[in-house]
Amino acid sequence: MTRRHFTFGCDGETLVGSLDTAPATTGLLIVSGGNETRSGPWDSQTQIAAKIAAAGFPVLRFDRRGVGDSSGENGTFTTSAPDIAAALQAFRAHVPTLKRIVAFGNCDGASALMLAQGAGLDALVLANPWTFEPEPEPEQAPEAEAEPEPTPMPPSVLRRHYLKRLTDPRAVWRLLTGKVEVRKMASSLVDAVKSDAPPSSLAQQMAEGLAAFPGPATILLAENDRTAQAFLANWDKHDARLRKCPEASHSFVEPQARIWLQGQLLAALRGLS
Repeated sequence: MTRRHFTFGCDGETLVGSLDTAPATTGLLIVSGGNETRSGPWDSQTQIAAKIAAAGFPVLRFDRRGVGDSSGENGTFTTSAPDIAAALQAFRAHVPTLKRIVAFGNCDGASALMLAQGAGLDALVLANPWTFEPEPEPEQAPEAEAEPEPTPMPPSVLRRHYLKRLTDPRAVWRLLTGKVEVRKMASSLVDAVKSDAPPSSLAQQMAEGLAAFPGPATILLAENDRTAQAFLANWDKHDARLRKCPEASHSFVEPQARIWLQGQLLAALRGLS
């Protein structure tokens, strides 16, 4: 296995990719989430690429336009379909023996793949899809940069959160000893008894995009991740494509979660081989 870096074009801009080579004819394309570079949070995508390549499958990671080493304007995940298509074409050009490609995206990387209807890939592994509508840009920049408001959680997610906390002796002790901000908690409890809002237009577009994808898809949910919980609040709980990783956080940083994620990716790759 060797790793090499190269550039490729996308709508007049230059994107940078990293390729971990391996002999298999099925490869993995990693689509970064948020504004993260191709290395991923805590270098996770670099580590995933090395492990998957060591198992025999080539892996391509890339920076979309306006992120990391790539040129252009950052249009966020909602406009990244051309970037994914360009990376797919570059992957096939640099590994001409490829016959099938699986894509993996976490957070809005997963959302981007769903919005792109799979972008011509052969299979999808979608982790913790982001379903919150983008916040509108302010008309004028504030005089002082304010602390961003936390993303509101669906009431059903808040209810599960507080039910779990009430069964945790440490959390109950913090409440009884005054270490919990009661006013903030009371406000959240008021929200928790409400009904969930209907799916956002973004969530509906993602569902429609995934429904139009003809290949196999797996949806991975980290049990302790609120983004995953918010996604599940408006998704079919009995969807056979869902897989839950116990006690995992958003980026699967826990040792057992890393192993679990690697196993899910290898299963998807081997399923096409």
